[in-house]
Amino acid sequence: MTGLSDRTALRWGGATDVGRVRTSNQDNYLARQDKGIWAVADGMGGHNGGEIASQIACQMLGEAFAEPTVEGLVDAIEAANAAVHRAGADDPQLTGMGTTVVALAVVEHEGDEVLAIANVGDSRCYRYAAGELDQVTTDHSLVADLVREGSLSPEEAAVHPQRNIVTRVLGPQDEVRVDVFAVDPHDGDRFVLCSDGLFSEVPEPAIAAVLATTEDPEEAAHELVRLAVDGGGRDNVTVVVVDVVGDGGRAAEASAALARDGGLTAEGRPEPRPSPAYAPEADPRRRARRRTDTAELEPVVTDDGDDDLDDDEDRPPRHRKRRRVTWRVVLFTVLLLVVVGGAVATIHWYGTSAYYVGFDGDRVAIFKGRPGGVLWVDPELVERSDLERDRVPRSRVADIEAGIEQSSLSDARRYVANVTEQADELEQRRAATTTTAPPTTAPPATAPTTAPPPTTAPPG
Repeated sequence: MTGLSDRTALRWGGATDVGRVRTSNQDNYLARQDKGIWAVADGMGGHNGGEIASQIACQMLGEAFAEPTVEGLVDAIEAANAAVHRAGADDPQLTGMGTTVVALAVVEHEGDEVLAIANVGDSRCYRYAAGELDQVTTDHSLVADLVREGSLSPEEAAVHPQRNIVTRVLGPQDEVRVDVFAVDPHDGDRFVLCSDGLFSEVPEPAIAAVLATTEDPEEAAHELVRLAVDGGGRDNVTVVVVDVVGDGGRAAEASAALARDGGLTAEGRPEPRPSPAYAPEADPRRRARRRTDTAELEPVVTDDGDDDLDDDEDRPPRHRKRRRVTWRVVLFTVLLLVVVGGAVATIHWYGTSAYYVGFDGDRVAIFKGRPGGVLWVDPELVERSDLERDRVPRSRVADIEAGIEQSSLSDARRYVANVTEQADELEQRRAATTTTAPPTTAPPATAPTTAPPPTTAPPG
């Protein structure tokens, strides 16, 4: 498939796969040759939120990219962010959904045509030129920050348990910062836009080998996806390959100009001329590329991190930069969120990890939680028994009013059963003591015994 502009001819191919582990594909990609824009988005979120987020982002990016400029590309990505954010705010099941995005577009800048590459998150753009594969974009992820800091090696980052934590995505916030890069297109250059499902499974030398041996971009994209799936397929994988098949004679012009100065590369190719507003002295094939944030595009402001340009007073007014959020701030924010999140989770667990027996109105009941609740975690009624308050033994009333904690629901039920049994026994005793005994008949009174009269002896 070929996309043509005034000076740049591009050919592209794309492929995507759900992988071996996931049940749904939350990746999406955009290819609008009529507008000269391509993108890959990797969604995240519960239920089907990730799939919806990446779909919205790609659709809005294609619709909103109306002005073929660097600013127009950034505006389109910001519009995609706003669309994903609105969708998440309108549907409680989609709250917090987000997506990464990496995009490549043909744009005009200062009368010349360049390729603008923008990204948010850890979806990447690679450039394959003159037998070398370079990562153009910078990952917005926790481990990438630690690698740049020197705390982790790339090998350690590849297996780090928090390698999937991204520090910037479209959707969760109503505003987002976008990194933008620009390179001059040269005939024969190949660009790979991909989700992390590719480079998490396929090492960069293997990616370069496919690009070196597979000429058709469609076939190259499918082969890279196949390698990722065969390598484990633990995530969705999406790849878009964009080839420069014509640069309007730009390379020949540069070659002729540089040949006079001896400015040829070791491969006999002219050194590529970077876009002057982005990297006036850096080779765009190398990693020392300039980066811009959306807030700095007025119209284009560079920031390459050079020590000799850190002082704003030394910059021309157009190129003075605003203070950026550093990796330390990002790391501190992430760690703070982890600590706060852990505390919230601990409180919630403690507040719901037990049961207790108490009164619900005039009935003995079982509750899940802690008596009186813990901060914002209120106890939840589980079940009411048939035991009424006035039947509860007096020795148990105060304890039940305060709440008798039990370690499990079965323990709580046994406690209620014991109290009910005790109440039944007390009622039986009361019934036995109040039952009237049969009347006892007194024996008849005995008449007093009269002594016999004295015997009189006969007269002698």
